[in-house]
Amino acid sequence: MKLPTLPFTVTDWSRVAVTEHPGETGMALWRTFSAGDMRVRLVEYTPGYLADHWCDRGHVLFVMSGELVTELKDGRRFTLKAGMSYQVSDFGDAAHRSSTETGATLFIVD
Repeated sequence: MKLPTLPFTVTDWSRVAVTEHPGETGMALWRTFSAGDMRVRLVEYTPGYLADHWCDRGHVLFVMSGELVTELKDGRRFTLKAGMSYQVSDFGDAAHRSSTETGATLFIVD
């Protein structure tokens, strides 16, 4: 990921509109700031959320609260709790998808 040229920018996430993205189960609620090819998101997964797709996009993902399970298509699973992160490049490993039993709030840059 290369950050695009942009001025110093402050984001008040409480003023960014929420978009709903249904999972296979549950819902992902996104607040998104975009600049060029960069996307910065504050994402809330509702309890019981399971992504409806496998993802090959690179991310820097930080768990702000709750617990997230990230499953790779090759069967590996990683449990991330508040204060943990993962980093992966576009097509940098097996495709991944997220789920949570309890809900989670994430900060994601991709």
